Amino acid sequence: MFRLHLIPPGTRISFVKWRYFAFALSILMTIGTVALYFTSGLNYGVDFLGGTLFEVETTQAADIAKIRSTLGDLGFDDVTIQEFGSPNNVLIRVGGDAEATDTENVVPKVREALTKNIDPNIQFRRAEFVGPQVSGDLKRQGFMAVGFAIVAVVIYIWFRFEWQFSIGALAALLHDVILTIGFFEVTGLEFDLSVIAAILTIVGYSLNDTVVIFDRIRENLRRYKRMEMHDLIDLSLNETLSRTVVTAMTVLLALIALVTLGGPVIRGFSAAMIWGVVIGTYSSIYIASPIVLHLDLRRSQTAQTEEAPEKGAKEVSAKKA
Repeated sequence: MFRLHLIPPGTRISFVKWRYFAFALSILMTIGTVALYFTSGLNYGVDFLGGTLFEVETTQAADIAKIRSTLGDLGFDDVTIQEFGSPNNVLIRVGGDAEATDTENVVPKVREALTKNIDPNIQFRRAEFVGPQVSGDLKRQGFMAVGFAIVAVVIYIWFRFEWQFSIGALAALLHDVILTIGFFEVTGLEFDLSVIAAILTIVGYSLNDTVVIFDRIRENLRRYKRMEMHDLIDLSLNETLSRTVVTAMTVLLALIALVTLGGPVIRGFSAAMIWGVVIGTYSSIYIASPIVLHLDLRRSQTAQTEEAPEKGAKEVSAKKA
């Protein structure tokens, strides 16, 4: 029977050899993300900034400069306008003005101004309002959810494996979250609650990938008593490489279909997930596992973890006898 092998059996790639280059690259990208956050920042959506969000469609390509000027004449200082899927579709966020906190006042004024000055046949697909207090709570709770998820993951890894593995997993997860935020800083895509959901999903995906590799490392620690840790980790990464690549490719195919056919509403979520799958796979191989190597994991620690249950089982059997 024909079988497709994306990774040929017996592949031996020296991943650990490139760990210092990977560390340097990740550190540079992390520093760049932090620098961008304090300079240009994120393009927060209405979920986090508050205000009124309009999605409009014009009969011809929208003149963004003219729309901005028209809304500026109404006294709205904080106006964000961007194309939304096609040149005819525009996303407008109005906020930052005292009047902008009253959706009953904003919607008719914006509708009248755009109909009169931009396009008499303009269509308003939706108008959503989020108050400043609600948006602040959403922002705080969203980032808290990410923080709690990472802490829970580290505790889980700590109990399931040795502490060296939990440090490697923590570094990989923080790496994935920070670089996903950096992706939105560079691209300028809207950062809203759907992106927070994507980040939480990325944390789960990256953890799953990392745990599979850690399980194989622990198995090989018991199987190859004399193998150097450098070679053992490389062997474990190669043995799980086929599973890692197939899983990533399968998820990416679904996400590419979602980002191309799913429409602009979920484009931020889909884009974040695509980036997260790529960066999560990278961190599982080049960040989490090499950190375990540098933390000097010893076979005696793994042996003690595994022998404790076996010892208990033998004692039970002896009592029964």
